[in-house]
Amino acid sequence: MMRNGIVGAAAAMFCVGTLAAVSGLVGDYPVYGGQAVRYLVASAVLLAVTRAMGLRFVRLTGREWLCLGGLALLGLVVFNVCVVESTRASGPALVGTVLGTVPLVLALAGGRPAPRLLAGAAVVVAGATLATGLGSGGPAGLLWALGALAGEAGFSLLAMPLLPKLGAIRVSAWSTALAVPMLLVAGLAEDGAGVLRWPTAAEALGFAYLAIVVTVVAFFLWYSSLPKLGPGRAGLFAGLIPVGAIVTGLVLGVATPSAYDLAGAGLVIAGIAVGLTAPPRRPLTALSGGRDLGGAAGA
Repeated sequence: MMRNGIVGAAAAMFCVGTLAAVSGLVGDYPVYGGQAVRYLVASAVLLAVTRAMGLRFVRLTGREWLCLGGLALLGLVVFNVCVVESTRASGPALVGTVLGTVPLVLALAGGRPAPRLLAGAAVVVAGATLATGLGSGGPAGLLWALGALAGEAGFSLLAMPLLPKLGAIRVSAWSTALAVPMLLVAGLAEDGAGVLRWPTAAEALGFAYLAIVVTVVAFFLWYSSLPKLGPGRAGLFAGLIPVGAIVTGLVLGVATPSAYDLAGAGLVIAGIAVGLTAPPRRPLTALSGGRDLGGAAGA
């Protein structure tokens, strides 16, 4: 189970890192409307998979609905808004550097982390920061970047109590569906009636990639791995996001990694290796009474 979790978490974060390769295709589309389109397509695919697998509707408690709504609002909507606004205020390096601290945040969020897990997370943060580039900017950009960090942490932490009951597919499907109207409200405030338009052929390809690979595949892999590893260990793999961007840029011939990029990638891999040697905490299956994490059983 641990090996599957490691592979899934690494693949999920690498997929997220590849979004840099297609961001130029959708760069001229209204930002929040584009994110709404991405999550609309993703939720439609995920809901179709849910139906095809025969996963029945699960009745949630009020607290679970709050977790799910918070996941969509904080982990998807607030995260995207804060990344956009931080980039506008200070450029992409600052928010990338702040988001590089996600492994430390998730390691600390689980309580008292093992020293080797904390040390590994610190090395991953250093490597991700080096690979992303040290950020610079004003207080506004920093505040937006800290908001993005809170959203990224909430994406994992708010999903933890939902995964034993819903499973990875339903958590992904329901959260992306809930995020669509929220992003449209943000888009209306930002762009008015121009929040949506018919995409060009290149934009349609870009949105298809974002929806299928960066959302459907990456979300499913991440939420399947999170209960197996716990947030502290899983968070180590967030450092692979800039690594995925570096590798994709090299493969596509759109960017050549610098020595700092390669050194940062090496530190990320070393930090993950150190963190994974920490003694594991009790798996989520034990805490949830052995309920099905894949969501194959209805409630």
